[in-house]
Amino acid sequence: MARSSDKEPEGIMETVKTVVYALAIAAVFRTLFFQPFWIPSGSMKDTLLVGDFLFVNKMAYGYSRYSCPFGVCPIPDRLFGDEPERGDVVVFRHPVSGQDYIKRLIGLPGDKVQVKNGVLFLNGQAQKQVPTDPFVETYEAQGSVGGVPNCSNGAVGLGSKCEKERAIETLDGGVSHAILNIRDGMGADNTAAFNVPEGHFFFMGDNRDNSIDSRFAQTGGGVGMVPFANLLGRADRVIFSSAGSRMLYFWTWRGDRFFKAIE
Repeated sequence: MARSSDKEPEGIMETVKTVVYALAIAAVFRTLFFQPFWIPSGSMKDTLLVGDFLFVNKMAYGYSRYSCPFGVCPIPDRLFGDEPERGDVVVFRHPVSGQDYIKRLIGLPGDKVQVKNGVLFLNGQAQKQVPTDPFVETYEAQGSVGGVPNCSNGAVGLGSKCEKERAIETLDGGVSHAILNIRDGMGADNTAAFNVPEGHFFFMGDNRDNSIDSRFAQTGGGVGMVPFANLLGRADRVIFSSAGSRMLYFWTWRGDRFFKAIE
């Protein structure tokens, strides 16, 4: 009769194997299909809120070296690449810092992009903006970083209503989405004309006065032009959203954002 001490090594090895298999399956799932992403900042309000949790569709644009954790995939360019469309909400790897960003795709290869007095111009044509009701949120610390929002209705106290001007912008191709404005005349409300090179894309945040994006050069900490290889996938739907400082504080989850489609 085997002693219990003889069974202990076998039990430990089975546990180790189970953990290794689970991690391998999770790594394959994350690499090929869907990558979890938690929204840490307000640059994409009101499309995405601080605390939104979503899965990035990694099948949408095919695969590159950055599809694997730590960029270890031995892919020189891109496999099964499918061109993204203007207006897609995309997660991409920053070309310089290596951080993952989420923004809206505005400029395609060959496009000319410019912002004049807060209005987006594509290839010389102003993109339609229709004012609508302001975006209203509570002026309070948001997310794990604990930052407070900027308001277009001036300085407000904690717990007060913080407003931002909101408009519906329609891009060439027909995609419509909400954009926010804090105040007119801020730095990125007027830009030079950007020519998007082949194999690259131009991104902007929907919260236009609170987004470090392709309007800002990489040498100054901005995003600049993003190579196709750096695109990780498309954000299609919010799974759930936490208004608290931790994602798992379920009592702070927003009841109106479960499985909400991203437009």
